[in-house]
Amino acid sequence: MAVHNMMYNYLGNSGLRVSEIGLGTMKFGEAKDGHYPGNTTEEMSHTLMDRFVDLGGNFIDTADVYQAGLAEQHVGSWLHKRQNRENMVIASKVRFNMDGGNANGSGLSRKHIIWNVEESLKRLQTDYIDLYQIHCWDKATPLQETLRTLDDLVKCGKVRYIGASNVKGWQLQQIVCESRYMGLNPWIGLQAQYSLLCRGIELELVDVCKNEGLGIIPWSPLKGGWLSGKIHRDVQPPEGSRIAYVEGDRAKRENSCHFSYTKFSENEQVWKLLEIMRTIATKHGKSVAQVAIRWLLQKDTVPSVIIGVKTLQQLNDNMGAVGWSLTDDEVEELENASKIEDMPHPYELNVMDRIRTNLCK
Repeated sequence: MAVHNMMYNYLGNSGLRVSEIGLGTMKFGEAKDGHYPGNTTEEMSHTLMDRFVDLGGNFIDTADVYQAGLAEQHVGSWLHKRQNRENMVIASKVRFNMDGGNANGSGLSRKHIIWNVEESLKRLQTDYIDLYQIHCWDKATPLQETLRTLDDLVKCGKVRYIGASNVKGWQLQQIVCESRYMGLNPWIGLQAQYSLLCRGIELELVDVCKNEGLGIIPWSPLKGGWLSGKIHRDVQPPEGSRIAYVEGDRAKRENSCHFSYTKFSENEQVWKLLEIMRTIATKHGKSVAQVAIRWLLQKDTVPSVIIGVKTLQQLNDNMGAVGWSLTDDEVEELENASKIEDMPHPYELNVMDRIRTNLCK
């Protein structure tokens, strides 16, 4: 067995242990109608997953819509041929359209969820999914219908645990409260965009997760490549990168504005943050990407961080975020450099909560 420094943390208020680095699969496969060209072949996907396991990883995250089902297929063929299923924690998601000609081909209705989980199980070549997550809120479907359906999937064994992704604070709190009121299985995780350049979930979602026992699983910890160390002032983004791809097409840029080159290159705070990260990385003999991921791993609400890679070099570098720590002073410096400016009301009053908490210590 390979020697590694990986730790395994409990996901939320559950007995499920996941590796502190999770492998995202959005870049597995290249569907004709998929996003972001240059994704991995099935062979390379298998190579990446093999290496991930060698380095101690046990948590793989996918979704039905990733490359129109190809990502799940690549994970499934790898699981079937090369892994003991029980050694792995497999997560997938449901919500978005998988059948454009079907009026019930999307959403969180009982019909769509049950059809979708069966299709995902076929692609994954497994009898169950460890963590099944709603990919986004569905305003059209009564929440109780969604909750009961997912609870039924747990009871019949097709799903082990339930989680959410990309929801708002009030939505997650409503999920928690309704599940408790209805006597259903609790949800254990929130997958959300979270990084030094995207800290919006700290306004409400982090508190909900802390209070209700949900683990936060960050996605896009490198903000689409902005925190990879490859972006420099007055230099265009590397050819083949996601930022370069999005920047080259106006429509795609608008749909993917969360890592737009133009948006961040004109923000002096971003360049100051990157300078601080490079200094800290040099001090520890680490990469900028490792500093970005390490900052997330030291959050007490974060059991695992999802990385997305296309090459072994990227995987090896990202996995180097384990086995060391930032100092308290470095964490404070990073947070001061990346703090949200001009906090909207009532969030600017959150400082009063911190003052009162400190007085109680």
